[in-house]
Amino acid sequence: MVSNVLTALVVGVGLGVFLQKGRFCFVHAFRDFFAFKDSRVTKAVLVATTLTMVFWSIAYALGYYQGFWTPGWGLTGLVGGFVFGVGMTYAGGCASGTLYRAGQGYLHFWLTLTFMGVGYAAFTAAFPTLESAYFEPLTVGGGVTLFAVSPVPAPVLALGVAGVVLLAYATIVGRSAAGGAGGTDDGAAVRADGGTPTSRGLGASAPVVGLRQFVAGTRAYFRGFAEIDDWKAASKRPWDPRTAALGITALAVLWFTQVSIVGVTGPEARWTGYLLQQVGVDVGSFEYWGSVLFQGQGVGLTVDMIMIAAVILGAFLAAIWSGDFSVRIPKRRRVPNAVVGGFMMGAGSRLAPGCNIGNIYSGLAELSVHSFIATAGIIAGVYVMTHWIYRDVGCAI
Repeated sequence: MVSNVLTALVVGVGLGVFLQKGRFCFVHAFRDFFAFKDSRVTKAVLVATTLTMVFWSIAYALGYYQGFWTPGWGLTGLVGGFVFGVGMTYAGGCASGTLYRAGQGYLHFWLTLTFMGVGYAAFTAAFPTLESAYFEPLTVGGGVTLFAVSPVPAPVLALGVAGVVLLAYATIVGRSAAGGAGGTDDGAAVRADGGTPTSRGLGASAPVVGLRQFVAGTRAYFRGFAEIDDWKAASKRPWDPRTAALGITALAVLWFTQVSIVGVTGPEARWTGYLLQQVGVDVGSFEYWGSVLFQGQGVGLTVDMIMIAAVILGAFLAAIWSGDFSVRIPKRRRVPNAVVGGFMMGAGSRLAPGCNIGNIYSGLAELSVHSFIATAGIIAGVYVMTHWIYRDVGCAI
């Protein structure tokens, strides 16, 4: 238990540092991509999820893991994911982004966390009804990970999926470079590879162009470290999101081998119950808290709750080091975003179940069937809400 607590502190503080320094937020990753075609954080999310999948598959194959999180799959993932996606876009921060900004001093996100707690409590009160009227009719199959049911060894399967992801990414990048080029170097590169930017021949050469850009970008990223002459000053500036992705991957592997997969809203829902217990509420008498979240073992602190609290501490320390910390009072017009968005995030994460970290990051990394569906719901929610927020000026996608 002591070693798990130390692991929770190390992983939580580390995640807080990498999230804050890399500005690693899933709202940025998807909202900014839909609104402005800004894919900087989107690429980092893709890197973190794909690398985590590969390393987790190896740990699973070797037996060095503490279990997968695989809820039953069905429309619950799609509906709950959509509600969560709308909520996090309206609030302006995902489950992990809310934590690091809270540590950075944003009172807006402390308010978001508070109303996520209200969402968890409302869901808990309605759980007996939801169980029969929502979960049972909308759940199609039992929880499953493709690592467990596939005849292909897990590392081989993960590498295959990673290869498909890389090829799809290269094709999109290659087509984008050629399609918008006209006379740019990228367009010339397509033609040099035997393709024509606006012809059917582009299909064969676009992945090549994309892969070349991927290799060149990767080289430039690592070359950038060699060019740093003042590491102290560099550490205080915002980090490349890809650096955050690499750090998050390393910590996720440690957490996976010692405790569990990485999740945020589950531990937060337990925190809500634990805090209510401290003010006299008989939390254990509620079915969802008593027998589901705390598994009938009594309401108390768990290692994942400690890890989540440590994320805020890590973000606080990183913000102090960088000079980014200050107590920021939200503007009055932004308060409804924190209240409504936070409530939808709390309730949506329970309806799914799971948040952006549980489903998009950890769920996809463990190839959970439920998380593929929930991810589609979350992204659809972000897409719809982004178009509503930017309805006056329009979105790029």
